[in-house]
Amino acid sequence: MKRHAPSAERNREPLLSVLREVLPEHGTVLEVASGTGQHAVHFARALPGLVWQPTDMDPEARASIEAWRREEGVPGLRAPLALDVRAEDWPVAHADALVAINLVHISPWEATQALFRGAARVLGPGAPLVLYGAYFVEGEPPAPSNLAFDASLRERDPAWGVRRLGSVTAEALAHGLTRERVIPMPHHNLTLVFRAPSR
Repeated sequence: MKRHAPSAERNREPLLSVLREVLPEHGTVLEVASGTGQHAVHFARALPGLVWQPTDMDPEARASIEAWRREEGVPGLRAPLALDVRAEDWPVAHADALVAINLVHISPWEATQALFRGAARVLGPGAPLVLYGAYFVEGEPPAPSNLAFDASLRERDPAWGVRRLGSVTAEALAHGLTRERVIPMPHHNLTLVFRAPSR
């Protein structure tokens, strides 16, 4: 029932360092595509002023998240909700921040478009949207590991793949979100921080 991803153990501390800087001290964080639940447990424990709402469209992933939640007993971690980012109605109507880890490349491009569309709906003025994963940056030579990763993703599903930073940024802007920071992370990954419009 409880899943374990070695990558989640490796990247959780670098991610937490960024989240401490960009998330609000209080409020609700909506995590889209929470996967195993390891990140949700770790971040909810480390950021006790926040309520952490994990979600996933996969029932087995939600079962794993719930197993981690019950075992760890972190007060600020809510039970996982079913959320398909492409749906017009999300089960959370408002959030003070939105986090999506490894979603953009392990999903069709339509999911990224829907993520920004949904973020524009649920985020309050100036609230952060934090994305983590591998990206190709225009004007920079791609890391060989990211090229290999992109090829392996497309073998699994032709609709998946490492996205271009410029394309992701343009999609965010189309939905009124502005890119605030691009933060280099270990293993040739990036954390992107966008902000919802101030209205």
